Amino acid sequence: MNKWQKWLLTGLAGVLVWPLWANAETAPIVIKFSHVVAVDTPKGKAAEKFRELAASYTQNRVKVEVYPNSQLYKDKEELEALQMGAVQMLAPSLAKFGPLGAKEFEAFDLPYLFSDYEALHKVTQGPVGQALLRKLETKGIIGLSYWDNGFKQMSANKALREPADFQGLKLRIQSSKVLDAQMRAMGAMPQTMAFSEVYQALQTGVVDGTENPPSNFYTQKMHEVQKYLTLSNHGYLGYAVIVNKDFWMGLPGDVRQELEKAMVEATEYANLIAKQENDQAVEAVRASGRTEVLDLTPVQRRAWQQKMVAVHTQMEDRIGKELIAELHRVAGFDAGR
Repeated sequence: MNKWQKWLLTGLAGVLVWPLWANAETAPIVIKFSHVVAVDTPKGKAAEKFRELAASYTQNRVKVEVYPNSQLYKDKEELEALQMGAVQMLAPSLAKFGPLGAKEFEAFDLPYLFSDYEALHKVTQGPVGQALLRKLETKGIIGLSYWDNGFKQMSANKALREPADFQGLKLRIQSSKVLDAQMRAMGAMPQTMAFSEVYQALQTGVVDGTENPPSNFYTQKMHEVQKYLTLSNHGYLGYAVIVNKDFWMGLPGDVRQELEKAMVEATEYANLIAKQENDQAVEAVRASGRTEVLDLTPVQRRAWQQKMVAVHTQMEDRIGKELIAELHRVAGFDAGR
């Protein structure tokens, strides 16, 4: 079965439900919520929380079906599936909107842009973040919220302490020009790859390493196939919870209002547990004895920053010089920190 047939079949049930809404009060509105990570990650847990809240607040008028771990679609497929109506809700990482034509979202990939969660939330929970979500509407998508995963760490089968240690390594990235430039700035060779394929690629040596928040690194068992994890906090990985615009606007107004309420609470939950989950994952990796966890010295961290922050200037033509300047201002970015 090719992907077009798959999308047609998975979307058909949702299409057929539409005429029943007005006539069959007992038939729930089904929302297929697809994502690519494990259930026991911050995103996975938040999706389950939203499922529970949606059922509660709508008195079971809405049934959210959550499909984790790329059960329905891989990274490159899911956005197109949403636009076609084969699924109704996703929570893709922000880097995925660049290939869709919303290159401004790649600003979230800029290395060392955010010093901590407080600086991050000034953007995602403020006017800049909301203005970016509105840009998705021309793509047939409505952005509902931002969910944190956390700050990324670098892993490889060699110890990464100095920029010179990256030379010639093949490192997996998401499809992002910013991440491509980041890895090249460190002397590595970036390899774009779907998240669901990373474990096997690390295991077989197709790539030498990757970057991830610890919760993804641990739940995907990458610590079984990587010798070192450097706590670099060099970048941020977050998600935008999005819905098919036609589907969302076609919902009864009272139902949509209750789902928005559920999303607010699910977002608070997601962002509350993100740091905790990642801290616990680091300790789990240490306890496994499979991967050595490395801490950078202040001098080493400064060397990473000096190499990577040049990417901010390189990406001005792609992301927008004014947007980057505004992000620097709101987040309190200091290139010299």
